[in-house]
Amino acid sequence: MEAASPAGPEAPRPAAQGAEGASRSLWLRIQGKLFTWNILKTIALGQMLSLCICGTAIASQYLAERYKVNTPMLQSFINYCLLFLVYTMMLAFQSGSDNLLIILKRKWWKYILLGLADVEANYLVVRAYQYTTLTSVQLLDCFGIPMLMALSWFILYARYRVIHFIAVSICLLGVGTMVGADVLAERQDNSGSNVLLGDIFVLLGSSLYAISNVCEEYVVKKLSRQEFLGMVGLFGTIISGIQLLIVEYKDIASIHWDWKIALLFVAFALCMFCLYSFMPLVIKATSATSVNLGILTADLYSLFFGLFLFDYK
Repeated sequence: MEAASPAGPEAPRPAAQGAEGASRSLWLRIQGKLFTWNILKTIALGQMLSLCICGTAIASQYLAERYKVNTPMLQSFINYCLLFLVYTMMLAFQSGSDNLLIILKRKWWKYILLGLADVEANYLVVRAYQYTTLTSVQLLDCFGIPMLMALSWFILYARYRVIHFIAVSICLLGVGTMVGADVLAERQDNSGSNVLLGDIFVLLGSSLYAISNVCEEYVVKKLSRQEFLGMVGLFGTIISGIQLLIVEYKDIASIHWDWKIALLFVAFALCMFCLYSFMPLVIKATSATSVNLGILTADLYSLFFGLFLFDYK
């Protein structure tokens, strides 16, 4: 009888090593896809956008709650003026088809509608801080994601998988839960319908933001970032300025100005300007839907600030 081969008992090892090697190779491929420079850069930029959104939320909440300053259109008007001074002026001095006058001759009415949607979205969301809490506004604005996906499906021909629709369903369930919680809370406090009104303002503003973001993705990817920001700056300044004179002139006259209130206005405007300036860069690298998913971390930042700055429970 032949002696047993010394390798006999060790025969299963090559198969185990092969499985381990395959799993390691799979993990390396996943790492290679998840941790690329572009994805990491997109995540980092998304967090910067989230911090900008959180900054606008804190400034708005402070103005409305601590100083009783209710001028959402004035806050947005300052931001649009900054966009006008930087990006609209850049278009005015450019030559060729990117010149401001040539763009206005061809597409002026489209950018009026875009500017109107953007201005009213900002107005409604900032106005909501007078009626509901910082965390409610930041959580409810995720309603813009399913709206954005629907618009991207029909306008940009984006296509999604089943997991995306499951995620949207969870998102809408969360929106309904937040509205219900606010309604129950105000019934217990007997504080009237202001909280529900604030929630409605956020939902309407989120829908208009979705329209603006889809248009932004189209313009940024098909045309240029400067054109989008320049046109929004131009028509946003005109529309918000007119609305400011009609709606808020009494509120502005009643402001008791001091350095703290002025500093909050400056902080809001700078955060908004940075948000508008950098968002097209991230959208161009990914999509409007990806950006809106990435900036959901603003909700977490706002939650922490709401707990520590505004004593929310």
